[in-house]
Amino acid sequence: MKPRPPGHSATVIGWLPVPLLPLAALALFNVVQPWILMWCLAISIYAGLKWLTWWKARSNIPHKAWRSVAYLFAWPGMDAESFLDETRRPASPGLQRWLVAGAETIIGIVLIWVIARALPPGHPLLRGWVGMLGLIFLLHFGIFQLAALFWQSCGVDAPAIMSAPLRSRSLSEFWGRRWNLGFRQLAHELVFSPLHGSVGVGTAGLLVFVFSGLIHDLVISVPARGGYGLPTAYFILQGIGVAVERSRFGRRYALRGGISGRLFAALLTLGPVFWLFHPPFVLRVIIPFMKAIHAR
Repeated sequence: MKPRPPGHSATVIGWLPVPLLPLAALALFNVVQPWILMWCLAISIYAGLKWLTWWKARSNIPHKAWRSVAYLFAWPGMDAESFLDETRRPASPGLQRWLVAGAETIIGIVLIWVIARALPPGHPLLRGWVGMLGLIFLLHFGIFQLAALFWQSCGVDAPAIMSAPLRSRSLSEFWGRRWNLGFRQLAHELVFSPLHGSVGVGTAGLLVFVFSGLIHDLVISVPARGGYGLPTAYFILQGIGVAVERSRFGRRYALRGGISGRLFAALLTLGPVFWLFHPPFVLRVIIPFMKAIHAR
């Protein structure tokens, strides 16, 4: 029998929850409502990947046990090394950042429980989209931002998940430095870093977008029982857009900055956004979820 390489069992423990938790969630496909399945899939994928990032960093970074507990259960980010490292001391956040995060939390609440409810019932897609926008404000720009500020005030290096995405001057800046940086960090570690040396930077970057698309398809299209492939197509288009931006054509038309870069980023991210959050998802998942939380 071929001997196992050193650390094989530890590697298995680290990776095991990544497939097992989503498979357990998928077992509920015909048991729970679509919106419940969506949250089960999202949480299971998140939990498995969160465990993996902690497992890989836990023995490399000397730290107190409470940091591990806080990272696993009280912080949405995916950069375990930064969070666990006690030598990193971020600057304490100022009052303005707290006020902005609080305001964005309130905006999310108003969008979900006031504006969406006030819209005519005969326009479910519009109500669903307003509800989704409110959910993004409430979670990503509100609660997650407040969590980052809390940990930073405690001296823990916990960078914000969102970094002013509307300030993006290009498509690559939007996806690489400003939007959902927790997932960006994870995709870089799991996909880009292992592959770019063998397949090239461009191909590895495109595979990161394919990876993101497949995960979104699993969380969005599977519970909706429709729209399969559209989220993946959306993210493949983003990867192609980044390649165009960095090409001779992109350099010629200054797609990496200025007005042309901003317009190109807005066109690519917002133009096909209905591929990402397609009507089956809005109507079969978001609208019932909003009803369950008394938002319609």
